[in-house]
Amino acid sequence: MHRLILLRHAKSDWPEGVRDHDRPLNGRGRRAAPLIGSAMAARGFVPDRALVSTARRTHETWALARAAAPVLPEGVEEPRLYHASPAMLMAVIAQTPESVGTLVLVGHNPGTETLAGSLVARGPALERQRIAAKYPTGGLAVIDCDIAAWRDIAPKCGTLVAFVCPRDLDGETE
Repeated sequence: MHRLILLRHAKSDWPEGVRDHDRPLNGRGRRAAPLIGSAMAARGFVPDRALVSTARRTHETWALARAAAPVLPEGVEEPRLYHASPAMLMAVIAQTPESVGTLVLVGHNPGTETLAGSLVARGPALERQRIAAKYPTGGLAVIDCDIAAWRDIAPKCGTLVAFVCPRDLDGETE
């Protein structure tokens, strides 16, 4: 069994003249990221490795999550996560060393949402419906994958353990 955690970056800003890759978090995102980090630590969703897209908003999300929960590992920049397709995300996961039991990817939609939907075959129906309806910024899916090795990652191999959104933690609506 391997555990995959998919974290979509927190809410970002759209400053004029700033290219997409360099967009920062907005105020709501800066408040949400620490909430998600604290929730990860409190619920025992602590990865062995964190792969983070090269985008500024993903770096800020993970840095703020870690500041709130120092038990979370340092992020490793992974350029292939920036606006990655589900197929690319699967390729990145498949190359994960077997010494990593729990992996978190900090990335973007639509790839994160589509990947979560394709991997999850079991788990609480309400939570699976929430993922299918909307994977909001700051959304965190925890998926236990019934695989012997990361290279075996495949559609429908997963059981959804939890789906946590910032609004679940502070009452804020998306």
